[in-house]
Amino acid sequence: MSKIREEHALIPESDLEGVSVDTLAVRAGQIRTAQLEHSDAIFPTSSFVYGSAAQAAARFGGEEPGNIYSRFTNPTVQAFEARIAAMEGGERAVGTASGMAAILSTCMALLQSGDHVVCSRGVFGTTNVLFQKYLARFGVETTFVSLTDMDAWRAAVRPETRMLFLETPSNPLCEVADLQALADLAHANDALFVVDNCFCTPILQRPFEYGADIVIHSATKYLDGQGRCIGGVVIGSNALMEEVYGFMRSAGPSLSPFNAWVFLKGLETLPIRMRAHCASALELAQWLEQHPAVERVFYAGLTSHPQHALAGKQQKGYGGVLSFRVKGERAEAWQVIDATQIISITGNLGDTRTTVTHPATTTHGRLSPEDKAEAGITENLIRVSVGLEDIDDLKADLARGLDALTR
Repeated sequence: MSKIREEHALIPESDLEGVSVDTLAVRAGQIRTAQLEHSDAIFPTSSFVYGSAAQAAARFGGEEPGNIYSRFTNPTVQAFEARIAAMEGGERAVGTASGMAAILSTCMALLQSGDHVVCSRGVFGTTNVLFQKYLARFGVETTFVSLTDMDAWRAAVRPETRMLFLETPSNPLCEVADLQALADLAHANDALFVVDNCFCTPILQRPFEYGADIVIHSATKYLDGQGRCIGGVVIGSNALMEEVYGFMRSAGPSLSPFNAWVFLKGLETLPIRMRAHCASALELAQWLEQHPAVERVFYAGLTSHPQHALAGKQQKGYGGVLSFRVKGERAEAWQVIDATQIISITGNLGDTRTTVTHPATTTHGRLSPEDKAEAGITENLIRVSVGLEDIDDLKADLARGLDALTR
């Protein structure tokens, strides 16, 4: 008998060529071990063994594919990466410990001192801090512009610009970027076009179809969908992702196998969840727009939204997040938030449970007053991530505070 110990064979799932994103959400990326399990397996192990010293040397030297150490090779993480890459239409994905780790890994892998980034103002507050404070220490300069002002984007581009970065729809004002126009601008200037697709997910929007080079997710949000785990993912071409993978392997902002397994389960229900989120968010936005205590509602599904037509063109739905300004200031906004009894007061979004937050003092609280003003983060702004509860119950919960303002 040979002294070489053979590993269990990993058996690929069935051929998925040409199937819809709904089917990919359930089937893509799955591998089966020799046990022939039906559900996705989880591999909670730090390291992997080899059949011989020679095989170990070949794995570490890159001469033979296979798992080495779960910081950068783990079958459960690879299954999640393969599934979300297939859903987005990208060649390869790299899982990370959080959404912010995904952004950091992308920037550290693909930018260097002297490079310039153009970023939309309407990004998550911590993304703004990462660019403005920490990357600046390493010689990467960032110019922030209005997401929807193409003239501002063009004016901000320099010879040293290497990346255009944005979220669309934006957080929290739900502005919508013209993806094709910005992709063309980036590529005309030898820059990468990076899109945070957290609010839409590949169910509603696929940025690669409009020229994006890289798509980023905070998997913590809709990909999980139940507020259970922290994680992120970067998707792009094999060449670009090899660089991101190299940084992740060396620096270690790795996605845990358990969290990857939870995200795999979340992806299976993502299509039906996103459609339900969209339906409820649109109804809630329309109701809020008619309430006398509401100054303005921000949601691309409303015909009053300035990018309503654009969103309808490049998205298959308007998402589950909306924001609105109450008539008043911080005290009135907090009064509405504190009056809720069902909705959760928390900064997370993309959950089956509806959440509410005050962006100026939470998610965007670290921004300077000037940056808040430029981003439209006012003291009377409230953000709601609409969950899967009964829509009439959500209206009644928000009405407690809103009706009190009118009285």
